[in-house]
Amino acid sequence: MSSAYLQLLDATIAHLETLKDRGAGWVPVRRETLLSIVSPALKPLNPLPSLVRREAAKPTGPAIQDSSMSFVPPERLASASPRSFVVPTAVRSEAAVSRWSKAVSALPSASFSPKNSLVAAPLPPPLPPEARAAAVAELRAEILACSRCSHLATSRHSVVFGVGDIQAKILFVGEAPGVEEDLSGEPFTGPAGELLTKILTAMGLGRDSVFITNIVKCRPDTPGDSVGNRKPRPDEVSTCLPWLERQIDLVQPRVLVALGASAVEGLLGKGTTGIAQLRGAWQNYRGIPLMPTYHPAYLLRNQALSEKRKVWEDMLQILDRAGYPVSTKQRGFFLTKD
Repeated sequence: MSSAYLQLLDATIAHLETLKDRGAGWVPVRRETLLSIVSPALKPLNPLPSLVRREAAKPTGPAIQDSSMSFVPPERLASASPRSFVVPTAVRSEAAVSRWSKAVSALPSASFSPKNSLVAAPLPPPLPPEARAAAVAELRAEILACSRCSHLATSRHSVVFGVGDIQAKILFVGEAPGVEEDLSGEPFTGPAGELLTKILTAMGLGRDSVFITNIVKCRPDTPGDSVGNRKPRPDEVSTCLPWLERQIDLVQPRVLVALGASAVEGLLGKGTTGIAQLRGAWQNYRGIPLMPTYHPAYLLRNQALSEKRKVWEDMLQILDRAGYPVSTKQRGFFLTKD
């Protein structure tokens, strides 16, 4: 193996061990990410025992050759193909490999699903400010020129990259641009955006001190209707998601905030769990704490004090986790008075 590969491998192992020390038992990675590193196609791995030691792994085709990746436990793989996975980090001995191999082999075979959780895609080392700015500028140019979704490329007015501090502690992720955002080229500029700005102000922050972007960078087309908006389709999300992943790689915030169900589904794949059940409970995205909360548009539709307080409680948690001070006055916002 090349020294560059071994250095990358060692960095990946160190990252996963850090996550394990923090209590993470497994880390998801999407099918698209996995396929990007196992070109041209995913093939079955070698027998599991041969993967235990890095130095014993030898190239046998386009497959992952190392066992030091974090992994979903066997009992969580019932809907996935057992041969599409690597050995979990916890597996260190031949006996443990044998037990794990038998557990996986006992699972029913199934076709590969994009929602299956696989090896981790660790965040790269953070770049120094000047290099980060250059990388963000390069990424912006790539995203603005994107035409992967031809139907969106032909109907859009602009590509909405994102705004804010590229070294922000907090990164907000919304759904997709609406009419106003498509015209301005900036996320959250309509009524929902105005409310988000008010929320940020109440937090003691501003749009220039956080980073704001969307799962999908182009306004979902609405043929025959120039004013309506629609939810992005799963294929549009999966096509655009790598752009968001690269933004997160570069910004490396302390906290991610998923605004609404589409953002949660895009980042975590939790399509079967409603936002009402997830909001307020910390999730994990590649080692970054992620807070799901309601989209500001929801608060425009439902202005009950109790709903505003729920979102504000999420924001208080976000401030705490990001390391910002929280005043007594802030903690008292939207509380009913006797």
